[in-house]
Amino acid sequence: MHISDADMARKIAEAVDRLGGSTYFVGGYVRDLLCGNPGKDIDIEVHGITPDELKSILDSLGERMDIGESFGIFGLKGYSLDIAMPRKEICRGAGHRDFDIFVDPHIGTLGAARRRDFTINAMMQNVLTGEIIDHFGGQEYLKRGIIRHVDGSSFAEDPLRVLRGAQFAARFEFKIAEETKNLCRKMDVSALPKERIMGEAQKALLKAKRPSIFFEVLREIDQLSVWFPELEALIGIKQNPLYHSEGDVWVHTMMVLDEAARLSHYASDRIGFMLSALTHDFGKAVSTELIDGEIHCYGHETAGLPLAEAFIRRLTNEHSLMKYVLNMVELHMKPNVLAAAKASVKSTNKMFDMSVDPAGLVCLAIADGLGKTSPREYISYDAFFEERLKTYREYMSRPHVMGQDLIDSGLKPSKHFSEYLEYAHKLRLAGIEKNSALKQTLAYARKIGK
Repeated sequence: MHISDADMARKIAEAVDRLGGSTYFVGGYVRDLLCGNPGKDIDIEVHGITPDELKSILDSLGERMDIGESFGIFGLKGYSLDIAMPRKEICRGAGHRDFDIFVDPHIGTLGAARRRDFTINAMMQNVLTGEIIDHFGGQEYLKRGIIRHVDGSSFAEDPLRVLRGAQFAARFEFKIAEETKNLCRKMDVSALPKERIMGEAQKALLKAKRPSIFFEVLREIDQLSVWFPELEALIGIKQNPLYHSEGDVWVHTMMVLDEAARLSHYASDRIGFMLSALTHDFGKAVSTELIDGEIHCYGHETAGLPLAEAFIRRLTNEHSLMKYVLNMVELHMKPNVLAAAKASVKSTNKMFDMSVDPAGLVCLAIADGLGKTSPREYISYDAFFEERLKTYREYMSRPHVMGQDLIDSGLKPSKHFSEYLEYAHKLRLAGIEKNSALKQTLAYARKIGK
């Protein structure tokens, strides 16, 4: 019978105890447990026995997985349980992976905790007794809502901790200790792999109620320029106060980002949606100008495309994510513009058809409108959007002209075939029922055929 991860952790701990060792819950699991919100992923650390003894225990309990055997990291098939042995790390370079790592089963809880990043992550709990081991005051920092490094000398050896600190600050809405911020200002993050930067940013964007805190912290500690220069460029870019009394484009973007976090569950791609909110106004950095005493940023949605592309490419190679973000950035102004003009159904259908995520596009437009200081500056088009999105989906659910329909009607595939189908699709967006659309498409084909 399959047991829970927690029960399996206890079985491992009992076997370790019989050999004279000890097993501890560690890291974020203990932190979240003390916050009354235990996570699903459980990390345990096994002390006082050899790696071979641990492997033998795991083999007796299930199918052992060697996640990082040379680092003393294992798993059991079917369980979301990370099983590690305490280890020492010696820095030999500037990158996140530039460490010599070796297992030390007898390092003790103090030595094991000292290698952790922040005090709130350095607490341990004995799996069998429930005793909390807290060498660095993590419980007190947790109560005070402060993120503080464990050890000044070892902390600076891993530059990813700069991003992790900002990420934790956003997720838990904690403050970072001044001495920790001072350390972070001096750390070089340029050698970090893009995957790790993206990983921390993604956690902030998807897990925080106010993901803006992540970027505000990086701004405060002067760590935006290497990985987020297009975002940093928004600082000080003025906006027309008639529409944006909140301040510069940076302030607006941060407000939009937090509004987007509330709406992200409606999007088909949550991380793509959040990155779209983050990058939607990049073009204002290069298109903002003063015309007859007024601030304008005409065409910023198009001007921002190469900037958004460079930004996303710096963080990931995922093509589908890039496609999503660029599409959203390019279209982000259209929903509010069409709603203000009370545009036709055909116009909104065309807009939705251009979008990779119609519901997400509407939510981005709503977040963009709400990202202002004064609520009175926001005109709600929610009812309009809801009605038009419903209409679009209903139109798209209807039977429509397909290639086989044209062939069955006597047309032979040719170089014009895609043009015929495109014409039929326009009729579909206009709400023309299938039979009528087929007749009109065949008439169009005869005309083109001449």
